[in-house]
Amino acid sequence: MCNSGGCNKLAVFDWLANMDIPSGIKPFDGVEVRFKNSRKHFFKNVSNLDLSVGQVVAVESSPGTDIGVISAVGEIARLQMDKKNVNFDSPDIKKIYRRATEEDISTWHNARKKETETMHASRKMALDLNLEMKISDVEYQGDGGKATFYYTAEERVDFRQLIKVMAETFRVRIEMRQIGARQEASRLGGIGSCGRELCCSTWLSDFRSVSTSSARYQQLSLNPQKLAGQCGKLKCCLNYELDMYLEAYKSFPGPNTRLHTELGRAVCIKMDLFKRIMWFVYEEQMVKIPIPLDVDDVHEILAMNEKGKKPADLKDFVEVFAKEGPDYDNVVGQDSLTRFDNLTTRRKHRKKRKSAHRPDQDQPNEKEQSGGNSRRKSRKKNDDKKKQHPQAQKSAKPENTSPRRKNDEPKKNSQNNPNRKKSNKTTQSRSKSSGEKSLGNTPG
Repeated sequence: MCNSGGCNKLAVFDWLANMDIPSGIKPFDGVEVRFKNSRKHFFKNVSNLDLSVGQVVAVESSPGTDIGVISAVGEIARLQMDKKNVNFDSPDIKKIYRRATEEDISTWHNARKKETETMHASRKMALDLNLEMKISDVEYQGDGGKATFYYTAEERVDFRQLIKVMAETFRVRIEMRQIGARQEASRLGGIGSCGRELCCSTWLSDFRSVSTSSARYQQLSLNPQKLAGQCGKLKCCLNYELDMYLEAYKSFPGPNTRLHTELGRAVCIKMDLFKRIMWFVYEEQMVKIPIPLDVDDVHEILAMNEKGKKPADLKDFVEVFAKEGPDYDNVVGQDSLTRFDNLTTRRKHRKKRKSAHRPDQDQPNEKEQSGGNSRRKSRKKNDDKKKQHPQAQKSAKPENTSPRRKNDEPKKNSQNNPNRKKSNKTTQSRSKSSGEKSLGNTPG
C-alpha cells in the first residue's frame, strides 16, 4: 500500500507464519492495524473474521469509522502487545467492524487527497494568527469526518482561535496533537546521511536520550552539522556502539596518562581502541614526534614508574612490524589501479608499406602497362635526336623548369648593370646561328 504513506514504516516480519497452532488452543483475537505513516493501534476481532496481513479493514474510531491496513495478526500481534505493555482486556481497545468495501476505500482515498491542501491552508492560518508553531502533517479519518493536525512548538501555544477558523473552513472535526522533533521525523520519514531510510521511521520505536559524551567516547569530532540528524537532534545511532566502546575503554589507562622517562615526561595525545595503541609525545622536546605504544607496554611503564624506575626512551618499546604481502599471486595483473598510466601511446598514423610487399600491386593494371609503353617510346625518340644533333644539345643551356615565385624580386646587379642585357642577347644570337649551321649540314 504505497499510496497510504506507510511503506516500510515500522514493518513487522511474521516469523511464526509457517508454524501451526497446537490443537486445543484458540487463535489470538488481537490485530495490529497500521494507519498513515507510523501510527499503529491494536483492535479486537470480535466477529471472528478470517484476516491476514495486508488486508484493508474498517475499525471503530471516536467518532465514526476509520480505515487501516492490517500489519500483524495472531501470535505476532500478541508479542507486539506484550512488548508495548498493552493490556488486551482493557476497555480502551476498540473492535474491528468489517473488511473494507469499495465504497469505504473510495471515501478513504478522497479524504487522503485533501490532506496536502489542508496542511498548506492551516499553515497560512497559523501565520496570520502569529502562532509560533509548525504544522508538519495532517491526517483525515477514513470516513472524512475528522482531521488530526500534528504540530511541533518549543513553547505552549494557545490555538483556540485557530481551531475555530479551521472548523469553519474545513467543516470537519478538528483535533490538535503536539509531537516532538523526533516523532515528526518518524512520521515524515526520509533518507539519512548513511544513505538508508531513517531508523525512527523503519524499526526504531523507543527514543532514548543521546548526549555529546557518546560522541566523545567514540572519538568523533564535535561538529553539530555531522552529529545532528534530520530532526535537528543528536543522531540516535550514536548509542548503537557506545556499549562496545565503554567495554574497550576498561582495558585502557586514562586519557591523562603521563609516562616518566630519562628523556623527560611523555603525555598521551591519541588512542586507537581497535588497534589497542596509544600515542605519546615528550613535553620538553621542540619537535613533537608521536610515539605509538601498545596498551600492555603502557601498563608496564606505569608499573615501573610506581616503583621509582624510569626507562631510557619510549622508542625502545616500539614494535616494528614487517608489512606482509598478499597470500596470492597476481597472475592476471589487473589488481593495480595504475596499470594503464605508463603505457606508451601507439602512433595512430603509420607509414605506408612499400608497394612491393602489397599483394594487390604485384600485377600492374592495363592502364599502367599502356602508360609505361608510351613513356618508353618518347624516351627512344629523345635518344635518337641526341645522336643526330649532338652539337645543338651541347650548346643549348638547360632551361630553368622551376616556376618563379611572385614575391621573388630580380637581383640588384641585373638592374644596375645595363650591359648585362646586351651580353645575354649576343649569347642567344650565337646559339641560334650555331643551331642553323648544324641543321644545314644534315642531309635532307
